[in-house]
Amino acid sequence: MLQMKHIDNTPSTPGKFKMEKSPYNRLRLHSSLAKLTFWSIVFLGLIFVFFYRSPSSSSPVTSDLNRRSLRTNFYGGPAWEKRVRTSAKIRSRNGISVLVTGAAGFVGTHVSAALKRRGDGVLGLDNFNDYYDPSLKRARQALLERTGVYIVEGDINDVALLKKLFDIVPFTHVMHLAAQAGVRYAMENPSSYVHSNIAGLVSLLEVCKSANPQPAIVWASSSSVYGLNTKVPFSEKDRTDQPASLYAATKKAGEEIAHTYNHIYGLSLTGLRFFTVYGPWGRPDMAYFFFSRDILKGKSIQIFEAANHGTVARDFTYIDDIVKGCLGALDTAEKSTGSGGKKKGPAQLRVYNLGNTSPVPVSDLVSILERLLKVKAKRMIMKLPRNGDVQFTHANISLAQRELGYKPTTDLKTGLKKFVQWYLSYYGNGKKSAQ
Repeated sequence: MLQMKHIDNTPSTPGKFKMEKSPYNRLRLHSSLAKLTFWSIVFLGLIFVFFYRSPSSSSPVTSDLNRRSLRTNFYGGPAWEKRVRTSAKIRSRNGISVLVTGAAGFVGTHVSAALKRRGDGVLGLDNFNDYYDPSLKRARQALLERTGVYIVEGDINDVALLKKLFDIVPFTHVMHLAAQAGVRYAMENPSSYVHSNIAGLVSLLEVCKSANPQPAIVWASSSSVYGLNTKVPFSEKDRTDQPASLYAATKKAGEEIAHTYNHIYGLSLTGLRFFTVYGPWGRPDMAYFFFSRDILKGKSIQIFEAANHGTVARDFTYIDDIVKGCLGALDTAEKSTGSGGKKKGPAQLRVYNLGNTSPVPVSDLVSILERLLKVKAKRMIMKLPRNGDVQFTHANISLAQRELGYKPTTDLKTGLKKFVQWYLSYYGNGKKSAQ
């Protein structure tokens, strides 16, 4: 009450007489203070909930050690850290420790499993976005967990998380496969490509440049960087300044960014230009995948042709061959030369085509699927739209053969047979929905 009396007797303006407050004014002041106290408690409570709540909270999000807000610097505590270390532990004599980004993706799953099988330490990172059916990514995650690969759920732009992972594990290598894929989707959501393919790459490289030791980095570029080139087969020496899609442009930008970080910070960087990868556990947005789905459902499929009835063809590359190329790139990657974010000497900078060298017309792809699925496709011949698709892709792989020992061995008919066997097993002859 002494404090209240002091407040009541203080003039509202210095040097001026203040009238004695009425009982009504005192009641109103009491009410205001009560409201202020109440909302202060509520506000402090919210701060506590959002920033200091325990991982043992009953919330389904916080109770899952895989899921962490991008705004928190807490990622699961001792048990979580132990799981990270266990997954990344090297179990072979000359093994490497690899952080695989995009580990729940198509290529990421296969590469992670292959590394783990040969005794390397492997830790996955994936944000499980909904660009395509997340349940397929979760199924891949379960597949990897059975082999001993743990996937941390987080975004490649979460620098605090990346730093935390490097604090826990001194990774010797990074296999960077996290990216926003697909050519046509860029017309719907262009910002997702900038976020993942450009900002995400920079975020990763920023953390890698400061890591001690710096890891060697192998990352996924794309055959799409060849854009509107007409000279075939595509060689690593060809120009790549005519992208036909935003996706291609972001991958080309990634190659230039890689050059910058190699030049300034001494990071060892190898870019791999994948050519139309297909196979079991593939991506539902790829033609061979949704052709299979629609053929089984009796739906019409669109087959594109270029101007003047020109053939649209792709250098389809089976997933196992791509995995061999990825492992070859990791095994031949030299150490980065920087320390503490400072370059000590020249570092390795490479780029390779990983293709099959045997382009196949899309119409032939459909014919093979018809025979394997034992269903006749309802074909709709359409003009190739201006949505970023190119007429053909064809890889010159001589450089990868010479320097990585890369040698594709699976033809399209054999690879599609394996894919169809998986597809029918996973989706149950098309009865289960394939998004």
